[in-house]
Amino acid sequence: MEQNSYAFRNNDHSILTIDSIGWQNIKSPEYSFAGDARPDSGHVIFQYTLSGQGYIEIDRQVFALPQGSAFLVKIPSNHRYYYKDQSRPWEILWLNLRGDEARRIWDMVIEQEGHVIRREADSPVIAELRELLRRIAEEKQTDKYVLSSLAYNWMLALAKSSGEMRREVGATGSTILLKAKAYLKERYATPLTLDMLAEHCGINKHHLCRLFQKSVQTSPLAYLRDRRIEAAIALLRTTELAVQEIGSRCGFDSPSYFGKVFREYMSMTPKEYRMKKLEFPYDAIYYE
Repeated sequence: MEQNSYAFRNNDHSILTIDSIGWQNIKSPEYSFAGDARPDSGHVIFQYTLSGQGYIEIDRQVFALPQGSAFLVKIPSNHRYYYKDQSRPWEILWLNLRGDEARRIWDMVIEQEGHVIRREADSPVIAELRELLRRIAEEKQTDKYVLSSLAYNWMLALAKSSGEMRREVGATGSTILLKAKAYLKERYATPLTLDMLAEHCGINKHHLCRLFQKSVQTSPLAYLRDRRIEAAIALLRTTELAVQEIGSRCGFDSPSYFGKVFREYMSMTPKEYRMKKLEFPYDAIYYE
């Protein structure tokens, strides 16, 4: 596939749409775009470095963009990306999108990783971006609904990879987390404390909490509470046990506390959930 670029224009704001997409070599030092001084606006930009290097300035901080890096920005916003190293062209892939969902995914990834991220050239994010460009260049795909679907699939790959980057805690941390999770799933019905769990895992309880927060964005005790509620929901629908007995079997130390926590999750009492089979036809709900 040869280097090329394409733009799409329509007034349909009801779906995710591609604004432009392309693959090119930047060779001129005149290549410079300021996010708050562009005639076009209302879209988001993903730009990936295949080779060479560019730069982006965001809120007065400059970031290099070497091979394997990409930036995510919204238009308009306070940034400027540019090329200045004339010894080697800056080879890039880019995708500009319009739509509320694109802005939401951009906000999520930027919050998790920052405006500048790294991905390998053979990662799903870059592979799917190449495939999207190929469909347009070689198959002459221009249908806005097909392109919207392809662009959305690409955004899902981006969101998934960002979540995986966030959850990366190393081999040792992963082993500890698996051990902790297995213990909580097996012992959810018994009285457990953070100290007991940390002792079982053989690490400091503060380190354990940091691992949980980095991996699953929750605390060990909140993870335990999720498992208890899951078990309670299943028992409410699959047995005739009294609500008080179910709470006790699922590790809640009092009926009132069980009812309070259950309402936080389901916005109704355990008895109401048991009765509302038509509105909530689930024998099990998982919070993991």
